[in-house]
Amino acid sequence: MADPALIAEGAINTSADIATELAIKLGSIGKWLQAIGIIVVLWMVIQIINWILSRKKIKRLDHIEERMEKIEKKLDKVLKKH
Repeated sequence: MADPALIAEGAINTSADIATELAIKLGSIGKWLQAIGIIVVLWMVIQIINWILSRKKIKRLDHIEERMEKIEKKLDKVLKKH
């Protein structure tokens, strides 16, 4: 018969090897998740910057549109007088 101490030692070594492999695989998955997280955060920052710049452009265009409407009203008044 086999020595119970040797069987137990073999089981412990095997479970330690499995735990080590599992930790390595989880670490690898963790690195991928971290990389994906960084990409998502960078994408969100770029989208926020793009939104802010677009908002400024829209405000400028609205201001120009208001000024054009005022000019059109003044031109209409001048043309009606003549």
